[in-house]
Amino acid sequence: MAWNEPGNNGKDSDPWGGGGRRGGDQGPPDIDEVIKNLTKKFNSLFGGAGGGGTGTSSGQQPGGMSPGLLAGMVAVVAIVWGFLGFYMVDEAERGVVLRFGRVLDNVVQPGLHWNPRIVDEVSLVNVSELNTKTYDNRAMLTTDENIIDITVTVQYRIEDPVNYVIAVSDPERSLDNAAESAIRHEVGSNFMDQILTTGREQMAASVEERLQEYMGIYNTGIRVARVNVVDAQPPDAVRPAFDDVIRAREDEQRAQNQAQQYANQRIPEARGEAQRQIEQANAYKQEVIAKAEGEASRFNQLYTEYEKAPEVTRQRLYIDAMQDVMTASSKIMIDVEGGSNMLYVPLDKILEQNASTGRLAAGSSQELRDLANQLAPYLPAPTSATAVDRSRLGSGRGGRQ
Repeated sequence: MAWNEPGNNGKDSDPWGGGGRRGGDQGPPDIDEVIKNLTKKFNSLFGGAGGGGTGTSSGQQPGGMSPGLLAGMVAVVAIVWGFLGFYMVDEAERGVVLRFGRVLDNVVQPGLHWNPRIVDEVSLVNVSELNTKTYDNRAMLTTDENIIDITVTVQYRIEDPVNYVIAVSDPERSLDNAAESAIRHEVGSNFMDQILTTGREQMAASVEERLQEYMGIYNTGIRVARVNVVDAQPPDAVRPAFDDVIRAREDEQRAQNQAQQYANQRIPEARGEAQRQIEQANAYKQEVIAKAEGEASRFNQLYTEYEKAPEVTRQRLYIDAMQDVMTASSKIMIDVEGGSNMLYVPLDKILEQNASTGRLAAGSSQELRDLANQLAPYLPAPTSATAVDRSRLGSGRGGRQ
């Protein structure tokens, strides 16, 4: 029979631990009673003596807090405080610990660490990140009294976390002021043309060196990695005039490059031509010297023969000279007897004409004899000596032809 059905002989107890009949004053438990029971258990854990339901605990003032409860609250607070002291330092970070305002010697390395809250103050600093700041400076005065707008970027790392945290109240602001000062100093020490054209790298290096010097003086713990001059322009009001100057400078440079290229091309050619002429002169010198030496040697040999037979040698020299003259000439002028006229015999034309008709082979000795026979009536009668000489001359000339 079910526990709550009538006729259960008074045994209708709650199977879930109600312990009695449901009805009358058997309702949900009282909240005050639950709080009192918990208070008694808590006091018993921490050494407090529990009292009656309506009375007060031993050593507890009416309306006050028991020592056990106070100790429990203190323990809870201590546990929470202890857990709050744990913190994690990343691989790229370093920690600086201030204990009652005094910095500890050791820098906190990456990993899990614990420091008491309130007592210690931990500042985490990223020492691996490369930070970048851009400074857009307007209307800076150069050393030649020109105005220029310049944009500079500064890349830096935190090298000393202790100095970065405690030496300067605001290291980032100190960096900004120092960068502004260094840029203005270097711009004021350079000409505008240098900053706009070829002097940017040198100026950036000078700004980097001066800025790092300032950071060292201030003990900011910042290491300047690189300074770049991103842009440098004249003011907008005068920019067209400066563009014209830049274009003129570029034209000048281009003309210089072209002239240098032409010089590089012409100078080797001129040197080669001069060397060629020198070599030709040396060759001509050697040729003339050798020819002169040969002529001198020939003359000496001829003189030796002349001493042996003077008449024969003279005759032979005459014949050789006439042979050279007649061989080099293709025209003959003959003095005709009985008048003042000159007979002109164009041998070259006659030979060419006969060769074109196929009747004569150039250089044929028979044809030359025929030609000589045709001219014989016009020539004066030779003496015996002259005939001999002429026959010799004709035979020699025919051989040369």
